[in-house]
Amino acid sequence: MAFFDPNDEYLNFDAITNPHEDQPILEKGAKIEEADGVVILIHGRGATAESIFALYNKIGKLDPDLPGRFSWFAPQARSNFWYPYSFVTPIEKNRTWLPSAPSKIDELVQRSLDAGVPGEKIMLGGFSQGAILSSEYAARNARRYGGVLALSGGLMGETLDRKRYQGSMKGTPVFLGCSDHDPFIPEKRVHESAEVFREMEADVTKIIYPGLGHNVNDDEMRYFRRMLKGLMH
Repeated sequence: MAFFDPNDEYLNFDAITNPHEDQPILEKGAKIEEADGVVILIHGRGATAESIFALYNKIGKLDPDLPGRFSWFAPQARSNFWYPYSFVTPIEKNRTWLPSAPSKIDELVQRSLDAGVPGEKIMLGGFSQGAILSSEYAARNARRYGGVLALSGGLMGETLDRKRYQGSMKGTPVFLGCSDHDPFIPEKRVHESAEVFREMEADVTKIIYPGLGHNVNDDEMRYFRRMLKGLMH
């Protein structure tokens, strides 16, 4: 599954490097062969793979037995960021980093599929840059996933080019949660991203939280728990 079409007019592939290629991938939870599903979590800018596993711990506080039912993966970004510029700048500004970043997601999706985990048991999610990359990967590689969890994020680009997003999400649960005044994520982009996913036949839940800021709240964790429970059916 390719994140970018090699004919994408925005990108000069001759100039692409692969900054995240040799970065580690952290794992928690059950062995992939024994798990009820796979959760791939992507950390935000300035954070770490270890820090995004705070979501694992938060779910454990809501439901102590639940995290251990799944196989969890979190790749680490070089220099603690996945791409250098804002996600609402023209895509070509981030071109030397973008193919490398989603390739880490693709690596884990393919690893899960190769282990016999069906696509509908694979959840993608993250916070901030991680939410953006998870959303963009899923929308550019449309299929039935176990879920897409976008905490303070949305789809990329100065404007959204609907031609980049083809195919059907086949009812994939997609959750987008964000503040009404997030310093990094324009509320408008969250609404636009939700609409793209709806057009792609995803089951979208979008919640704008007044005054949340660039944070994760307990309500979002309850939705996350609900999505994980759905993978067990």
